[in-house]
Amino acid sequence: MACTNCSTGSAKDGTPRGCKNNGTCGTDSCNKLTVFDWLSNMSLPGGQEPFNCVEVRFKNGRKEFFRNAEKLTLSIGDIVATEASPGHDVGIVTLTGELVKIQMKKKNVNPEGEVAKIYRKATQKDIDIWIEARDKEEPMKVRAREIAIKLNLEMKISDIEFQGDASKATFYYTANDRVDFRQLIKDFAKEFNTRIEMKQVGFRQEAARLGGVGSCGRELCCSTWLTDFRSVNTAAARYQQLSLNPQKLAGQCGKLKCCLNYELDTYLDALKDFPETETKLYTEKGDAVCQKLDIFKGLMWFAYTNDFAHWHVLKVEQVKEIIAINKQKKKVAAIEDFAIEITEEAAENNFQNVVGQDSLTRFDQPKKKKRPNKKRKPNNTSNNSSKEKNAPKK
Repeated sequence: MACTNCSTGSAKDGTPRGCKNNGTCGTDSCNKLTVFDWLSNMSLPGGQEPFNCVEVRFKNGRKEFFRNAEKLTLSIGDIVATEASPGHDVGIVTLTGELVKIQMKKKNVNPEGEVAKIYRKATQKDIDIWIEARDKEEPMKVRAREIAIKLNLEMKISDIEFQGDASKATFYYTANDRVDFRQLIKDFAKEFNTRIEMKQVGFRQEAARLGGVGSCGRELCCSTWLTDFRSVNTAAARYQQLSLNPQKLAGQCGKLKCCLNYELDTYLDALKDFPETETKLYTEKGDAVCQKLDIFKGLMWFAYTNDFAHWHVLKVEQVKEIIAINKQKKKVAAIEDFAIEITEEAAENNFQNVVGQDSLTRFDQPKKKKRPNKKRKPNNTSNNSSKEKNAPKK
């Protein structure tokens, strides 16, 4: 059932395209927030009852916890009818047992507090209504966008999720500013004849719900496994010596990529071994300032303040040695004595304008002149006519 609303469509035989699992992927939902139950092979001690809460997944990776008050025998992949307001919702069980307790603790949900209940295992009638409602979501989204554009609202409706009993539709939208959608809700209720709920999400949450492929060629982290969206700033790119190009640093959501934070701590630890980039090296030849550094190779590039065209490559240990000498109020002769190599100034390119000097057909093959065929016999008619022309007149 996880492939019933696959965005890649279905083949002629009804099986979904894309992942090629043909509808047998269980609860993975096209690799969105997949779950691995590493306690599945372990049995509970004698006399201990299993944990009475389960994790249920809905559309686009939305997950909630529910209490199994009826003590139903539930397994991963079962379709259940859960408590909702109003009516009931339909979802798929993704996790049972002690791992649910760990997940609830991770997401700050009190197991002893108020938790919604599971009514029953979904009947065939429940599943039919659920699938029928899911099939309406895509055309409804197109029509909803047309209505929002007609009302000149600065918002984008990114997704629509029907409740399992088709009694309510939740519209997820993004907007930069506050939107007055009171008239919009009236038009939606009149157009779609159902209860409407508007829910604003951020741009990162929108990308997580819809999914996509990043510039690395893999699926988006926020839609596959990342659950906490930490703030990312340009300082993370500066520490990693990355070019501050917004097109390369921005993800599908238009914000800075979450992966900029993955290796930031490692870079910060490595930078502790480097001197401050603002530190000057004092030599008898002149003062030298840092131009750039290579964290992986442990190299630093310095140039004299009066000659920025030539850069000198030094190891971090050599830079620290010069700094230690400068702290003793002494100067070294020149940084060339410590440098590994010198980066020469790029040679000047003396380009000349040669437009019009060459012909546009210079690469075309010249036409070959046909050579006369010596073996060919002369034509008698032509010879006779030539003789008559050359004959003297009487």
